[in-house]
Amino acid sequence: MKILFFYTELAEYFISCVNTLSIKSNAEIHIVKWSVNKEAPFQFSFPEKIKTYNRREYNKKSLVELSENISPDLIYCSGWMEDDYLFICKKFRNRISTIIGFDNHWKGTVQQYIGTFAGRILFHHYFSHCWVPGKPQIEFAKRLGFNNENILTGFYSCDYNFFHNLYLSNSEQKKKIFPHKLIFVGRYYAFKGIKDLWNAFMEIQNENPNDWELWCLGTGDIDPILHPKIKHFGFVQPKDMENIIRDGGVFVLPSTFEPWGVAVHEFSAAGFPLICSNEVGAHEIFLRENENGFTFKAGDINGLKSAMKKIISLPNEKLFEMGEQSAELAKQITPDKWADTLMSILKTGNRN
Repeated sequence: MKILFFYTELAEYFISCVNTLSIKSNAEIHIVKWSVNKEAPFQFSFPEKIKTYNRREYNKKSLVELSENISPDLIYCSGWMEDDYLFICKKFRNRISTIIGFDNHWKGTVQQYIGTFAGRILFHHYFSHCWVPGKPQIEFAKRLGFNNENILTGFYSCDYNFFHNLYLSNSEQKKKIFPHKLIFVGRYYAFKGIKDLWNAFMEIQNENPNDWELWCLGTGDIDPILHPKIKHFGFVQPKDMENIIRDGGVFVLPSTFEPWGVAVHEFSAAGFPLICSNEVGAHEIFLRENENGFTFKAGDINGLKSAMKKIISLPNEKLFEMGEQSAELAKQITPDKWADTLMSILKTGNRN
């Protein structure tokens, strides 16, 4: 059995999923991908049954030849921006299952209406299935012409076992002394809401000084702000996050644009209470208001401050209980379930 992935930018969480798929299905996996993003320089290692190809080394003709030589039983294509990927999916469409994945939310914009009108006509010729992260993307998938039975969910999964094991190993210590550390993981870009986060945190410290700190992990085009209670760690490889998760308390993602946000799943699995803007897609499944976290309207710094103040005001016992709830919610999506979803398509075949 052979599975071919046409991908753009790889991430560690995707690798954990294909590794699980390789083990569970005994499939031979091929991944065509672009180079690693300089702001997220993940370091990957692959088992022998997973073969990767640098997209830059292939033109349209050689990419078609590679695909024919692999002769896959299933193709997954990340998005619709690569014409060569689309060409190959169309070529294989009537032979095998071809799946498109995307994380766009349906916003009802003029551009989306035009795009979905064209998509309903064209996509059937390229793809048999659509695989999206969750509820925020389902409406878009339907408007592109996919039937309910051909829409798969749960595409983004964190490396669940890694983060859940950290939750288990740190649970007793956090139950005794819950860490007063807010954690942000993401690129230092405006749409991540990083400046709002810094400003909200500093205002809270000025208005009501307390022992909480803000730890930020990431790089980007925004220079790190200097503050005695804000620490910057730069980009941290997922495998090197044990100390951050051990010493951290609450995860914050204040993005103004965030189709999903796998980091929310990661820190949910690690047993963290959550603060997310309403634009973070993953909050739909991993955050229950007032149970394991709080949401606020994206871009509303006062709303962000309010959510942070709620967290800071809670007793440690309550924060720990919220973290336990997060760990439970994280079980909804795992690499095992991800692999099972893909294997189910291999069993049922191409639904026209």
